[in-house]
Amino acid sequence: MKFTSRATGISEFLAMAYGEKASALVKSGFDVIRLNLGEPDFGAPDAVITAMKDSLDSPDYPYTSALGTPELREAIAGFYEQKHDVKILSSRIVVTAGASAALLLASAALVEPGDNVILGDPSYPCNRRFLNAFGADVTLVPTSSEHNFQLTADDVEKHWKPNTRGVLIATPANPTGTVIDAAELLAIGKICKQHDGFLIVDEIYLDLLLDASVQEDAAARDETAPAATTVLANTLLHDTIIVINSFSKYFGMTGWRLGWCVVPEEMTSVVERLAQNLFICPSTLSQKAALACFTPQALSQCEENRQLLIKRATLVFSALEKMGLPVDAKPNGAFYAYINIQKTGLSAIEFCDTLLDKYYVALTPGNDFGEHNANNYVRLSFATSESDLLKGLERLSQFVNELVG
Repeated sequence: MKFTSRATGISEFLAMAYGEKASALVKSGFDVIRLNLGEPDFGAPDAVITAMKDSLDSPDYPYTSALGTPELREAIAGFYEQKHDVKILSSRIVVTAGASAALLLASAALVEPGDNVILGDPSYPCNRRFLNAFGADVTLVPTSSEHNFQLTADDVEKHWKPNTRGVLIATPANPTGTVIDAAELLAIGKICKQHDGFLIVDEIYLDLLLDASVQEDAAARDETAPAATTVLANTLLHDTIIVINSFSKYFGMTGWRLGWCVVPEEMTSVVERLAQNLFICPSTLSQKAALACFTPQALSQCEENRQLLIKRATLVFSALEKMGLPVDAKPNGAFYAYINIQKTGLSAIEFCDTLLDKYYVALTPGNDFGEHNANNYVRLSFATSESDLLKGLERLSQFVNELVG
């Protein structure tokens, strides 16, 4: 059987691959601490679980609109207004089968074979692979800790080519957890608009800020809301920007496969036709249950979970400092530590392989996230229980002491 170049050319998703290795060790009886995946351990809010159970009393789960149910689209719009003081028409919101489906639809709608799209390095690997699948020529631009491992407007100007169609940015980012400066993001958006290009902003960690100074800094610059991306989506760049979000992270609903995107008005019908043909619709059950995400009870529980992550972040960064493992750019959100391991003398792959095989702790090598200095970094996810985190950090400390004393 002959397979396509898009299938054979795609590289392994290392975060998942190390998860498979960890699972194999667990089956063999080993106590493995999984710090490799960005999957919150707290799960869906109680109100959502209850709503799902209640919905099972109905015998009918028909297809919904390919754009999602009107009720859920309106609830998402209300969430933007309530939490971020940003008014977005529900007609611009498209509910999708996870944020992955949102990026697939955006890629299908915006990218022709041979088009160039600019991303930062490091960045979430699946983002560029969706673009590649539709024939995009992705430019990975090396970023630095001095700029929070985020693209700058100068980077975008320098790397914009005649065939460049747009830019994709994540904020807070995976694997670094850093946010882009609001003024820098606005400048990048203006460049995209001047070139008649698009700006896709992945903000699935938007509501998992770990650092209150991010909001304070935005207020000091007279930003109208701490969520700069949602501000852009509704103002100057409303006809240029596509904003992607998810129920997976803040709401802890990874396996429910539900996300959304905010698109320009003129793009809604285009995405609808694509979604009709590619997905028919998002899960009816998940959509019904997700309405409960926006109840006071659920939102309060989500905020409690965010406080847990802040506590875990303090624990992790204190432990890493004691080990002498630097985190070159302090995360502002999400639940990741992007650790510089250069002092150990091991490559990222060697480091992760040995740590898993000898100490039974799974991390993700930096090679998953790009090419520039990738061998010098590993990603640790603290989206797991505090007890597992403490155990994993203790084993990591033993490993580092063995390497460098």
